[in-house]
Amino acid sequence: MTFQKISILFACLFALNTFSQFQVDADVRARFEYRHGFGNLFPDNTDPAAFVTQRTRLNVNYKLEKLTVLMSFQDVSTWGDTKQLAIGDNNNSFSMFQGWVQYAFAPTWAVKLGRQVISYDNQRIFGGLDWAMQGRFHDAALLKYKNKNFIADFGFAFSQESQRNENTDFLLQGAFTYKSMQYAYLKKTYNKGLVSFLFLNTGFQDFTDANNTIVDGVNYRQTTGTFFKFPINTINFEGNAYYQSGKATATKDLSAYNLALEAIYKPNNTVFGLGFEVLSGTDQNGSSKNKSFFPLYGTNHKFNGFMDYFYVGNHANNVGLNDLYAKAVFKTGEKSTLLTKVHYFAANNTLINNADTYLGTELDLVYSKNLLKDVSMNIGYSHMFASNSMSLIKSGRSNNNTNNWAWVQLIVKPTLFSNSK
Repeated sequence: MTFQKISILFACLFALNTFSQFQVDADVRARFEYRHGFGNLFPDNTDPAAFVTQRTRLNVNYKLEKLTVLMSFQDVSTWGDTKQLAIGDNNNSFSMFQGWVQYAFAPTWAVKLGRQVISYDNQRIFGGLDWAMQGRFHDAALLKYKNKNFIADFGFAFSQESQRNENTDFLLQGAFTYKSMQYAYLKKTYNKGLVSFLFLNTGFQDFTDANNTIVDGVNYRQTTGTFFKFPINTINFEGNAYYQSGKATATKDLSAYNLALEAIYKPNNTVFGLGFEVLSGTDQNGSSKNKSFFPLYGTNHKFNGFMDYFYVGNHANNVGLNDLYAKAVFKTGEKSTLLTKVHYFAANNTLINNADTYLGTELDLVYSKNLLKDVSMNIGYSHMFASNSMSLIKSGRSNNNTNNWAWVQLIVKPTLFSNSK
C-alpha cells in the first residue's frame, strides 16, 4: 500500500467521522494450505504445494437518514510475494473490494450504486464467495423494494475496460465475465419458510478469432428459477430449481437445468443433513446443443465438495454432475464444532466410450472453534477417492495418486470504531 493510498484512506475516515452513524470494521485472515490434488487429480512425479495467503480488509460504513455508504479496502497477498525492503508491492494486491452508496428515496424504495457484493438465498447463483480471499463483487446499479416480508431487487450492469470515444467492445475475458447484466429477484418470507424467484440475463462479447480480439456481437444467457425453504415437523427442507437457456456460445444453443434438495434434522446439539444436487451436462460423444448448467456467480466452493473439483473455475461445458451427499455437525465443546461431509459424485451425461459415470467419493472434515469474541479458527482436511472415469474430465490425469488437501485458517474480525451522533 503506497503512502498516497494511506493518506486518501485516512482522509476519508476523518471526513466520515462527522456523520450520524459511523463504523469501521476489520477483517484479517491468514490461511495455510497443503495441496496434493486440490481442484484436479495430482500429476505424476510432482511435489505438493504449500503456501500461506492473507486478506487484510478494512470496511468503512456510515449512515445519514436516508443515505448509506460503504467503502471496503483490502490487500490480498501470499506470504513472501514481495521482496523485503521493497518500497511498494509489485503484485497489485491492494484494491477496493466494495464502494457503493444507497439512497432511500421513498419509504419502501431505494437505489444502490457502485461496486458491491450481490448475494441471495443459499448463494448458488449469486454469492459473495467469502472463502476466496479476494471475494466476488459486481459493478452494478440496483433498484430495491422492501415492504414487510416481501423484497424485490432489480439489477443492471454494463461493463467496459476504460473510458473511450468510439465503440463498446469488451475484451476483458474471464470466467463468465459479462459485458451486460440485468436481473430481477423477488422473495417472500413466511413464518417458517420462504420462496424466491430469480430471472438473470447475462450478455457476453462474441469473437470471430481464437485469440478473442475480433468482436462479433453479443450472446445472451438466461437463468431462471426458484429457491425455497420450509419445515415438515422436525425436518427443515431447502432446495432450488433453475433453468438456463439462450446461447452457450455464438454458434451453440443452451438448454440446461439445476435441481437440488436438502433435508436438515437438528436433535439436541447435533445437525444431520442429507441431500442431492443435479447439474445437467453435455454428452462427451458430441451434441448439437450445449446442455451444461453453470452456476455463474455463486459461492461455488460451498457446494460439490470443498476440494473444488467442480464449478470453481472449472467443469464448464462438461458432462454435468450428480452429487449425493450426507453431512453431520457435531458439537465438540462449548465453542467448537466438527463438520463431517461425504459426497458421491457421478457424471450427469454420457462419458466418452460410454465409460462408467461414477467419478469418485470425497470426504470433507472441518473443525471450527471460537477463540475470542472476534477471533475464530478453522482446520480442514479433505480426501478425494477418484475413479478411473475422473481422468476423462480432468485432462487425462491418472487417478492412481493420492488426492488430499489440508488447511488451517485464523480469522480476526473486530469492530475498530463505532460512533453515533
